[in-house]
Amino acid sequence: MLIETPTIRPGTPEPANATAAPAAATRRRHDDAPDTAALFARLSGLEDGPERDAVRDELVTAWLPMAHRIAGRFRDRGESIEDLRQVAALGLVKAIDRFDPERGAFESYAVPTITGEVKRHFRDRMWALRVPRRVQELRNKVRVARRELTQSPGSPEPSVAALAAHTGLTEDEVSAGMEALESFSTLSLDAELSAGDDGYSLADTLGAADASYDTVIDRESAKEGLRRLPERERAILYMRFFEDMTQSRIADRLGISQMHVSRLISRSCARVRDEAMGQRPVRRRSTV
Repeated sequence: MLIETPTIRPGTPEPANATAAPAAATRRRHDDAPDTAALFARLSGLEDGPERDAVRDELVTAWLPMAHRIAGRFRDRGESIEDLRQVAALGLVKAIDRFDPERGAFESYAVPTITGEVKRHFRDRMWALRVPRRVQELRNKVRVARRELTQSPGSPEPSVAALAAHTGLTEDEVSAGMEALESFSTLSLDAELSAGDDGYSLADTLGAADASYDTVIDRESAKEGLRRLPERERAILYMRFFEDMTQSRIADRLGISQMHVSRLISRSCARVRDEAMGQRPVRRRSTV
């Protein structure tokens, strides 16, 4: 594009905005932002088919340098630039498929879409927990070696021995790297473990707190205190708490008053509780 600039003769005062013109000229779009408005207009009017696929591929090719530039912003974060470019290219394809030409410039829509795709990749595939750098290095070496050994169509999945020979690592190191490939993120307890629709989740495999354990602990704690009680007090507690008898019925059976039964229950429970808590009851002297 040719830009006409005014000719300033010697001795002629410069226009007031002469110094601002070069700065404005530098504020332009990126070199990797081609003019594809006509292609998008054409794409929006085509039905699914070979012609539409061809226009779509042309748009991907035209905007791919921009996707690579965005991927470059995330280098040196533990992922290879090749993988980041593939993720960015996927985001570019999504942006092209979803873009509406009537809603503005494609670049304004594509940049956040591609950036979000790359960030989502880091969120889903990078480490959720801090792990040793050595483990991350093993994972990267195994991943690259696996990709190199399976580039040819029909190539089988490389064995541990093949990966070890290709990387120069030991088989134990390869195994650690392979395990790390599947250990990027934490797994939700609500994640379904089966492929069916039964809703079987990881939480279903975990045991729940059983109230019976507390009952056993309480019973064992009270056993010694109950053993130390006089026989009549033990009988009263048994009738009250195991046979669910009222204090009045207990009083009738033993031939004592209901008030006396109430005092015996309170005193016996206090003694058992003190025994269970490790506090031997202090025998009080009777006063006259």
